[in-house]
Amino acid sequence: MTVTIYDVAREANVSMATVSRVVNGNQNVKPATRKKVLKVIEELGYRPNAVARGLASKKTTTVGVIIPDISNSMYAELARGIEDIATMYRYNIILSNSDQNQNKELQLLETMLGKQVDGIVFMSGVITPELLHEMERSSTPIVLAGSIDESAAIASVNIDYYGAAYEAVKKLIDNGHKKIAFVSGPLTSKVNKDYKLKAYRQALLDADIEFEEQLVVECNNSYEEGMEAVETLKALDPTAYFVSNDEMSIGVIHQLEANGKRIPEDVEIVSYENSKLARMARPMLTSIAFPLYDIGAVSMRLLTKYMNKEEIEEKQVILPYRIEERQSTKNND
Repeated sequence: MTVTIYDVAREANVSMATVSRVVNGNQNVKPATRKKVLKVIEELGYRPNAVARGLASKKTTTVGVIIPDISNSMYAELARGIEDIATMYRYNIILSNSDQNQNKELQLLETMLGKQVDGIVFMSGVITPELLHEMERSSTPIVLAGSIDESAAIASVNIDYYGAAYEAVKKLIDNGHKKIAFVSGPLTSKVNKDYKLKAYRQALLDADIEFEEQLVVECNNSYEEGMEAVETLKALDPTAYFVSNDEMSIGVIHQLEANGKRIPEDVEIVSYENSKLARMARPMLTSIAFPLYDIGAVSMRLLTKYMNKEEIEEKQVILPYRIEERQSTKNND
């Protein structure tokens, strides 16, 4: 049978209130009494009932985290940042995959709110009007991690996606390339369509290079589709690639090499993510350092401020980025 707080109180010959104070770290307990209660707790194997404690405090000490795909290295690193800060502040995590499905995102949001979580960290490529409406009407604090809400109604943590993409393409232009392909993730994503693609076009325009629509290939963020993009672009023979993430970039490299191209001697590649895959790839990827762990960690810390009603200095947080130069480009410094 489950050991209850009543069993501990009876065995230790103290009140249930005293056991509760010991369990919750209240210092207003005599050392000898605390020692005796802790000894009984250990002997009986008592585990506090989190649900009951939540009902008493009106807090569940639980945070919902909704991300597109935990199996993707990008989201895994972001989730790690969330989890580390949650642990530091003694919150438990309920993690859910939305599979980038808009209906499932709404369903998961409703499920999390139904579980009465204390707060939610949410990541999505597209914050739909329906999703935004549900978030705005919720009394539960919500923070967007690496997701764009142009209304700025919901707290968020991001980087300058446009500036990062512009800098990546400019590096390839500065290395002498005029035929630069853009292998993009889904253009339904606001970050891909309204920031990366626009920055790609503008960088070309500023360098007096004509934008060629056929040099843009939309993919679904996978290694296989990165390989397929190279075959799609084969006849155009681009000399450089700007790629939306590291997994696709590795697919691009492997297919180029299969086609007899040398990296970076024949073709240069700049990726956008800088996950662990960027360092594991051979050649190692030059990549925009999208601070995945930091975005997760800062999002969770911002959420703790909302949950604990702390002062919020900045609701829309923009973190710095950098280019990590490695072996997939000729570094001319």
